[in-house]
Amino acid sequence: MVRARGAVIHGVGEKWSVEDIDVSDPGPGEVLIKVMATGLCHSDDHVVRGDIGVRFPQVGGHEGAGIVQKVGPGVRRVKPGDHVATLFMPACGSCVSCAAGRSYLCEMAVGMSTGFALDGTPRFHLSDGTAAGATCRVGTFANYLVCHESQTVAVPDSVDFTAACLVSCGVMTGWGAAVNAGRVRPGDTVLILGAGGVGMNAVQGARHAGADHVVVVDPSEFARAQAPAFGATDTFASLDEARPRIAEITGGRNADVSIVTVGRVNGDIIGQAFELTGKAGTCVVASLGSSDKFVAVNPRDFSNLTKTLTGSLFGNCNPLVDLPRLLGMHAAGRLKLDELVTRTYRLDQINEAYDDLHAGVNIRGVILHDH
Repeated sequence: MVRARGAVIHGVGEKWSVEDIDVSDPGPGEVLIKVMATGLCHSDDHVVRGDIGVRFPQVGGHEGAGIVQKVGPGVRRVKPGDHVATLFMPACGSCVSCAAGRSYLCEMAVGMSTGFALDGTPRFHLSDGTAAGATCRVGTFANYLVCHESQTVAVPDSVDFTAACLVSCGVMTGWGAAVNAGRVRPGDTVLILGAGGVGMNAVQGARHAGADHVVVVDPSEFARAQAPAFGATDTFASLDEARPRIAEITGGRNADVSIVTVGRVNGDIIGQAFELTGKAGTCVVASLGSSDKFVAVNPRDFSNLTKTLTGSLFGNCNPLVDLPRLLGMHAAGRLKLDELVTRTYRLDQINEAYDDLHAGVNIRGVILHDH
C-alpha cells in the first residue's frame, strides 16, 4: 500500500477535492507508477458535467506519464525504473479488435466506467476507507497509481514527462482524427471546429498529411491567435464567419474533411460541420458531449453527395506504434509539443486550471506532481 495525493470528484457538478488516498499494491498484470505529469483534458471535465456516466467517488485524470515503481506477477511490457506514458484505453494486443488493427477498441475496456480494476475491485481508497474508482482505470490526478500493463507504453528516459503525457491522449486523439479517421490528403481543405488540446493537434495532423488549407473555427481569441503556429491557414470565431472563406478557397465545393473537436459537442454542431463538408467528403467527430440521440443532417447528403460521417476514438491510433512515432517526430522537430503547454499547475490548483480551460485561455494545462 502506498499513500498518495490525488484529486477526487465526488459527484456531478462538484469541484475537485485534493485528498490523501491509499493506492493498493499491483496485482497480476498490474504496475505501480509514480506519476510525474498529467494533462488537464476536457474529458475529465465531462465527468464533472455528467456527460460521461461513472461511479463516484473517482480519482480523475487519464493523460499521464511517470516512472514504474513496482510490477505485479506476469508483467512483461514494462519493468521497474521504466519511464512510461499511461493510456486511457488499453491495448492488450491479443483481443479481436487489437488483432484486427483496431487497438483503440480493445476489448479490455469493457466495464471501465466503474473505475475499478479488471477484477472488479478498486485500487484507490480514500482516507476513510471508501473505495474510489480511477478515471479510465488510471487516475493520473494522483501522484501514484496502479493500472494494468496494457495501459502503459514505455518511452525513452530522455523524453520530458510533460511531452509524454500530452501524446498519451490529446495529441494522438487530434493528430489521428485528421490522419487516420479523416484520411487527409495533399491539397485538401480541412475545417476544424475547436482548437483546444485535441483540435490543435488535428491542425498539426492535417498539415502533416499535406492539407493546403486548414480552416480553424474557435470562439476563443487566444486559441485563434495560437492556431497559425500549429499550421492553421485561416481562423474564425464562428462558422458563419468561416463560410465565405471556405467557399472562396474551394470554389464552392466546401471542405474535403471536417473535424469536430469542440469542448462539448451536440447534434447541431455535427450537422453544421457536415453541411460544410463537400461532395464525397468526410466529417469526423472526435468530441464528447451531449448524449441526445439526434444529428441535424440532411439524409440526401449521404445518398446524393456520398458524404461520410464517422467517429474517431483515440485518433484511431495504435498507441504501441503511434505514441513512440509521435515522440520521434517531436524530437526531429516535426511536431510541436512544448508549445501546446500554456501553463503548468500544482495539484492543489486543479480547480483554477479547469476555470482557465473553461475561459479558453489554455491550449493545454499540465499538472506537475509533487513527490
